[in-house]
Amino acid sequence: MSLRLRIGLISLIGLMLFAGCRRGGNQAAKAPPPALSLGAEDTALVMKAPIQSGPAVTGTLAAKTQATIRSQLAGSVLETYAQPGQPVRRSQVLARLDTTSLTDAYTSAQAAVESARTSLAVAEREAQRQKTLEAAGAVAQRNVETAQQSVVAAQATLAQARAQLANAAKQLGNARVTAPFAGVVSERPVSPGDVVQAGTALFTVLDPSILQLEAAVPAEQLAVLRVGSPIEFNVTGYAGRAFRGSITRINPSADPATRQVRIYAEIPNPGGALVAGLYAEGRVESESRTALTLPLGAIDRRMAKPAVLRVRDGKVERVEVELGLEDDRDQRVEVRRGVAAGDVVLVGGAQEIAPGTPVRLAPSVQQQAERLGQAL
Repeated sequence: MSLRLRIGLISLIGLMLFAGCRRGGNQAAKAPPPALSLGAEDTALVMKAPIQSGPAVTGTLAAKTQATIRSQLAGSVLETYAQPGQPVRRSQVLARLDTTSLTDAYTSAQAAVESARTSLAVAEREAQRQKTLEAAGAVAQRNVETAQQSVVAAQATLAQARAQLANAAKQLGNARVTAPFAGVVSERPVSPGDVVQAGTALFTVLDPSILQLEAAVPAEQLAVLRVGSPIEFNVTGYAGRAFRGSITRINPSADPATRQVRIYAEIPNPGGALVAGLYAEGRVESESRTALTLPLGAIDRRMAKPAVLRVRDGKVERVEVELGLEDDRDQRVEVRRGVAAGDVVLVGGAQEIAPGTPVRLAPSVQQQAERLGQAL
């Protein structure tokens, strides 16, 4: 039977007793109304427990260091040496592209360098010979100048050939795809035999040792946010486990649509327990302490001062309370004055019971209340 129905039956019984009083005289008028039975679902206990306040945050975990490795040239993929989920070292070869045309270009560039070097040597010898002849009066100064110009031209040709060789060597080196840092391969969208273009994504590598939580908090709670503030959060897929981190950056502008501010928290993950891409929700811990607490739903805020409906000496009474920290995530509130540890207050539909109504607590509720009172 629901609590509302029980309350209604009590009221009906009361009316019947009242009618009996009118018919049966003063003896029936003295009969007390039956006490309303309350179970654990109708009550909450004042208990001393840790409570924390701070804005709630929701967001997604991502690797702080992550790189998408793209092809630097067009060609076919000959081999791949890493799979998704595989750890890799810095500069480890991940894949190799076809180098047939690149090898030919490199060989041609080497030959051009050798030819330009030979031409420069010949030009330098000729320039030296012309200087010797000019000193002996056998040739004109113009011949020396022409020979020197040939040396300059040969030097420029050699420099150009060396640049082309360096470019060919770089292109040849780009055919070996390497890891930019030590980490884990998270994606490999290509396979041996695929033909890729310059800019095609080949691998994604991330460092799982440090993750980053990108979350959003309401702009009106910006005043309590600080770089370095701790964050405690839970992650989808890790039931019962709490993780911690600290704020490293706060976005200087709020989202114009949601009026929320993005924050970034660094999450140490040395054992690799967390996985990037998972949804997380938690709270920025701005203040915490151990105090008397109650569920937020137990507080009656309809009057000027907050109050609770407390069970005392078998009857319901309304008691004004002074509140402190509110924990929006766990839906609890600190109660500074008005109640004591072990007090029983009404919640849910039971809050419709009028003060002064006689009630009877379930034995389990009564025993727990006594234990909490004794523990204090």
